[in-house]
Amino acid sequence: MTDDQLIENAMSAAPDAVARNATIVAVDASGHMRTLRQGTNNFTCMADDPSPGNNPMCLDRNAMAWAEAWMNKSEPPKGKVGFGYMLAGGVTPSNVDPFAEPVEGAQAQEPPHVMIFSMPELPADYPSPGTEPDMTQPWVMWAGTPYEHLMIPVQ
Repeated sequence: MTDDQLIENAMSAAPDAVARNATIVAVDASGHMRTLRQGTNNFTCMADDPSPGNNPMCLDRNAMAWAEAWMNKSEPPKGKVGFGYMLAGGVTPSNVDPFAEPVEGAQAQEPPHVMIFSMPELPADYPSPGTEPDMTQPWVMWAGTPYEHLMIPVQ
């Protein structure tokens, strides 16, 4: 994709009121982030990554710190709740393993959703359904790992 296409793709992850002032980055296959546009709010929108499927996301500062920890396989920050958008939906190789490798055709298509990261404690009444969540209802993704987070469908 061209830089303009990457910017358009990244902005598709969040409402226009957030995306239009967000920093826009592209992530390459090695996980290196390249800034395409500097923003003026506390959100960073990432264009679709090189994995199969369309996965643009837009994260606030705390969620970006969580994502950087996940990408670097390090401990996510504690006590800094983060918020993120994936309004274009996404594709995940696993709802239980945060480091599962994408396998063409084996990923689950997620609906448009928002995410809450690094909550001090996830509410007990949200399901942690394992490999087959009901994606019409909120669920805990990667439950029991340092990267667990709440997925909330918005469709």
